Amino acid sequence: MKIFLDSANISEIKEMKELNLVDGITTNPTLLAKEGKDSIKIIREISKIIDGPIHVEPVSTSVNDIIKESEEFSKISKNIVIKIPFIKEGIKAVKILSERGIKTNFTLIFSANQAILSAKIGSNYVTPFVGRLDDGTQYGTNLIKEIVKIYKNYSFKTEVLAASIRTPLHVLEVALSGVDIVTVPKSVLELMIKHPLTDLGVKKFIDDWKKK
Repeated sequence: MKIFLDSANISEIKEMKELNLVDGITTNPTLLAKEGKDSIKIIREISKIIDGPIHVEPVSTSVNDIIKESEEFSKISKNIVIKIPFIKEGIKAVKILSERGIKTNFTLIFSANQAILSAKIGSNYVTPFVGRLDDGTQYGTNLIKEIVKIYKNYSFKTEVLAASIRTPLHVLEVALSGVDIVTVPKSVLELMIKHPLTDLGVKKFIDDWKKK
């Protein structure tokens, strides 16, 4: 399972890259807006740090504008993947972008039916949102299990990228489900690193060493 960092913050990306924990980056318009700079400039900076997939989402919702934004992003690096919401205009855009050799990711996936169609259309990735489903009446990890099983049944090549991950438990659950990729914020990645018994063990070893 690959681990992506869900961030557009250069400092966070550099810090996690130094730990050799990051296989790729996911961003979205909200994350980019928080940085308060030109999106193209930010993605260009990220591409100099990360030698792996960098997922970027246009803000447009009409097919022509989606294509225009996507092509601007794709000029930055060969590692750019375009995230597109699973809407009719997005479906049209993915077909065109795929024909032009641009990798795509259908995002904001909340049902197995959307994931089936995403794979049939030929997107490189599909991104179900775990935490947002948990906010309602549906168990987000169950959707991951359904998609993974369906894709395995039919040998679909589309990779499943679990997003809206809020806790280390979410990571564990989607990993057990067989997901291809999980994208997490820095806060969750740091919680995955830490365990109180590890800290206590280190302290005990140091204390014992000082007593000798």
